[in-house]
Amino acid sequence: MNIPKLKHTDSGRFFLIAGPCAIEGRDMELRIAEQIVEITDKLRIPYIFKGSYRKANRTKLNSFTGIGDEKALTILREVGETFQVPTVTDFHEAQEAAMAAAYVDVLQIPAFLCRQTDMLTAAAQTGKVVNIKKGQFMSGESMGFAVEKVQSVNPQAPIFLTDRGNSFGYGDLVVDYRNLPAMQAHGVPVVMDCTHSLQQPNQTSGVTGGKPALIATIAKAAIAVGADGLFIETHPIPAEAKSDGANMLPLDRLEGLLERLVRIREATL
Repeated sequence: MNIPKLKHTDSGRFFLIAGPCAIEGRDMELRIAEQIVEITDKLRIPYIFKGSYRKANRTKLNSFTGIGDEKALTILREVGETFQVPTVTDFHEAQEAAMAAAYVDVLQIPAFLCRQTDMLTAAAQTGKVVNIKKGQFMSGESMGFAVEKVQSVNPQAPIFLTDRGNSFGYGDLVVDYRNLPAMQAHGVPVVMDCTHSLQQPNQTSGVTGGKPALIATIAKAAIAVGADGLFIETHPIPAEAKSDGANMLPLDRLEGLLERLVRIREATL
């Protein structure tokens, strides 16, 4: 896949999408990016920095949504330019695609919105790489229609699909690893979201819960069955993160996890 500034593509290893859930501030994001770039360069893992410029799908009215669109997008651009890595962010309305595309290399369609034709076609029109997250209510097979929508506008659009589990009752998710090869059958790379798949949504507190102790379990299984990439949200102190702290990986645990995953990938080649 042709992604600007993506390094180590000849290593034969999975690629990594990682960063905080939401952009919280310039110093924080540069600090996170610097550490992940150092780790991924050492392990020769292709790396894409992730951060949401705005969180539009919060449960409670007073939950953190962002520091301002332009300010957050400018930080994403600075991260990409400073460390020469590609960046990705999600958007939530079709008219925002062009705005976000001016700052990042990859546009992400949120899972709840993966069937929204106007969003998929708007992303395709920008000419950027498109990451479509599989809805919690979708099968891997049905994601082929989302791919078709993007390709109907831009037949050469670079696309990858990301699994983040399926709804299991009202307050939990379960990962069905059959969805990974099912989505690869659409002719695109497939990513496993190792952190959002461990969310526990719809909590009575109005704050999403999670099971971060299982991040390594989800990641190892995904690599073992052939995932092309991994999506991991990480933060220096998840308990202090302004969004999704309950299911993020502490940044100081990332290197050890990636080292184990590299060994698994080498053993399965």
